[in-house]
Parts: sequence; C-alpha cells; structure tokens
Amino acid sequence: MGQVVVTLNGRTYRLECNEGEEAHLLGLSEYIGAHVDDMRRKFGQVGDDRLILMASLLVTDELWAMRTELDDLRAQLADARRDKSESDENARSVEAQLFAKFGEAAARLEGLNARFAGGGR
Repeated sequence: MGQVVVTLNGRTYRLECNEGEEAHLLGLSEYIGAHVDDMRRKFGQVGDDRLILMASLLVTDELWAMRTELDDLRAQLADARRDKSESDENARSVEAQLFAKFGEAAARLEGLNARFAGGGR
C-alpha cells in the first residue's frame, strides 16, 4: 500500500493509496492546494474546512462544466454519425438507381445494336 503526505493550507495529511498511485494523488492534491491558496488570498484565513470546501466546490464546478461539455460533444458525435449513416444510405440508393439506369441503357443499346446488325443484312 502506498502513502502520500499532502499539505493543504499549512496542515499536513497522510493519505494511503494503492501502490503506484502516489504521483497521481500528489497531482490531485496540488491542484486542490492551488485552489485553496487562491481562496485564502481572496477571502483570508477563514478556516481549513471552509477553504477546502470552497476549493472543492470550484473543482466540482469545473468537473460539472466538463461533463456538460462532454455530453454535448457526445450528442454532436451521435448526430454526425446519424447524418453520415443517412448520407451513406442516400448514396447507396443513388448508386442503385444509377446502376439500374445503366442496365436499362445497356439493354436498349444491345437492342438497337441487334436491330442495326439484323437490318444491315
């Protein structure tokens, strides 16, 4: 089991984590710590709990905005896939119609060729 020592607002916290997750946990705590420091500069020393709560709310707000953006991007991707699917279907339909017309034209040309070949004898 891994351990990490984190300092937020001058207080030290010892946290346990899974082996190999230490650097990730340190990065997360540094990110929260930056928000805590920013809150302390803006509002003064209003207490550890309040600063950490305010910083956590800011980070949660960022997460919420990213989740909303991700949902929007997923919807756009689904629309694009649907549009592509409709386009592909339309293209296949036009292609089938063209092949049918080419087949009809080829049959007419063969008929004309047979008439001209038979009429020239």
